[in-house]
Amino acid sequence: MDSYQPTERSKVKRGNKRAAYDHQTVHAIFDALPLCHVGYVVDGQPFVTPTLQWRRGTRLYWHGSSASRMIRTVSGGMSVCVTVSALDGYVMARSPFHHSINYRSAMAFGTAELIDDADAKDEALKHMFEHLFPGRWDDVRGNTEKELKATSVISMNIDEASAKIRTGPPVDDDEDYDDVKCWAGVLPVEQIPGAPIDDGRLLDGVGFPDYLKMFLPK
Repeated sequence: MDSYQPTERSKVKRGNKRAAYDHQTVHAIFDALPLCHVGYVVDGQPFVTPTLQWRRGTRLYWHGSSASRMIRTVSGGMSVCVTVSALDGYVMARSPFHHSINYRSAMAFGTAELIDDADAKDEALKHMFEHLFPGRWDDVRGNTEKELKATSVISMNIDEASAKIRTGPPVDDDEDYDDVKCWAGVLPVEQIPGAPIDDGRLLDGVGFPDYLKMFLPK
């Protein structure tokens, strides 16, 4: 199984039994969590910017306004850190100390690269749509030259990455299982889709597309 080789900057130190470095685990977390946070430094001041990410192989991509501080800063070939995380549940223990959360998280390091070529940029954006909403790209009009110019796409090869996951019930002190009379367990937290809302200006005869029905409430 292919794995990222951790160094001091990417190796999980606290709770290392929950760490994973294999491609399958790391990539699955990035694929499941489109909203990421990009960490970078400007004149000694750290910044963290949320944006949308997608993956192809061992490369991450994200996009934004060509005028944004994050895009202008990292596009010159800056070393960045990209993270994603999900809260899966509150872990309710028998003491305040052992309360925790169940979660999935991943962290990747690499060098940001600006995609200059217009065709390559358009292709990268198409891949984002096909990853998030398969079939949507062919249902909308294409990008105009002005829109492409106003949008920047950043690519980053994942040089190092780690995942950290917690699952399961609380782990209490042995004596507390016999002595403490309070409820303990997990309060699951789930992100579920809601009913779609028309934008109010649909042309006559336009209905909800089949390719988006995966987002309908179950």
